[in-house]
Amino acid sequence: MATLSVTTPQHSVWGGAMIIGGTIIGAGMFSLPVVMSGAWFFWSVAALIVTWFCMLHSGLMILEANLNYPTGSSFHTVTGDLLGKNWNRLNGITIAFVLYILTYAYISASGSVIQHTLREMSVSFSPRLGGLLTALAVAFIVWISTRAVSRMTAIVLGAKIIAFFLTFGSLLWHIKPVNLLNSVELNPSYAPYLLATLPFCLASFGYHGNVPSLMKYYGKNPHIIKKCLLLGTLMALGLYVIWMLGTMGNIPRPAFTDITERGGNIDLLVQSLSQILNSAGLDLLLTIFSNFAVACSFLGVTLGLFDYLADLFKFDDSRTGRFKTALVTFVPPVIGGVIYPDGFIYAIGFAGLAATVWAVIVPALMARASRQRFGSPLYRVWGGNKMIVLVLLFGMINAVVHILSSVNMLPVYR
Repeated sequence: MATLSVTTPQHSVWGGAMIIGGTIIGAGMFSLPVVMSGAWFFWSVAALIVTWFCMLHSGLMILEANLNYPTGSSFHTVTGDLLGKNWNRLNGITIAFVLYILTYAYISASGSVIQHTLREMSVSFSPRLGGLLTALAVAFIVWISTRAVSRMTAIVLGAKIIAFFLTFGSLLWHIKPVNLLNSVELNPSYAPYLLATLPFCLASFGYHGNVPSLMKYYGKNPHIIKKCLLLGTLMALGLYVIWMLGTMGNIPRPAFTDITERGGNIDLLVQSLSQILNSAGLDLLLTIFSNFAVACSFLGVTLGLFDYLADLFKFDDSRTGRFKTALVTFVPPVIGGVIYPDGFIYAIGFAGLAATVWAVIVPALMARASRQRFGSPLYRVWGGNKMIVLVLLFGMINAVVHILSSVNMLPVYR
């Protein structure tokens, strides 16, 4: 039975906002300039804003539903009680799929980044081997303990933040209006390429698994948690816009076609920026930032998948149990990374399709069911049923767009 008590927050709002922002901002941001090159800057920013709005409100709908259950109740528990076993099973499958596909994406990304880093040192290195060695290193850290992951993530996150601001400061300094406004192309077309960007935008605003964790952190105080979600997602939106400004303001639109045709991996984007700017210092910053961005995302995603699979298969927390979990966690995506090392862009797109279910459609259905059963006495997302319909519509459009894109029925900028 839901308790109506509201606890007084003991933690800073900025702490929760950083958790949300840190979860959202990762190596997936490297896919945005590549997949959005067809729609270009202004249409891309519009797509990011629409996605931010819908993803913020789907997260608030999880909060609304979660508040009717005891503090500590998981996404799994709330979904099963409100929507039944079938929806809970589908939700679990999509969560596992997203985490697996992202793990593969970061194995692919780490291989390409390591190859680019060593190439700058005149060392030839296979991206397959780079991805495999990175996966083994991350697997070892995850196998040791959650504390080891936490400490390593804190180190990597701190380094990533420093490299982030140094890199973007340098990129913004070199922006050319002729590139940003695409003044060179005659009669360019942008709108036809807009729909295909939506699944990638959706995948770049994933934080929804953290909402129950924030309720454990702050207690049943929806107003504080709402501020955390708003500030954290706005932080991510702002940094994405700056990233688009820095990349599209430096790389001409036609140059992105070559990046796309070669697979669109992180090293290709970094290499293009380095060649155009011809700055050894900026090249070093981009290389450092890309390494830390991939490492931070890799650790966070694989820990989430590790814990999910340990709970699913009931593996204990002993060394043997954790070793079994590590095998189930890393072997499938490592095989994928060895067979097809250049699938970063494709993997992020498929993650967007699966995330449509558990981060958009399921939260909207949960909010609707929660209002019917409990009345949502602690907090209700504004907009009534119209907001629920809007979020559901956004999710269904994303699913249809990805399916159409997979069968080559949407225009591609080449």
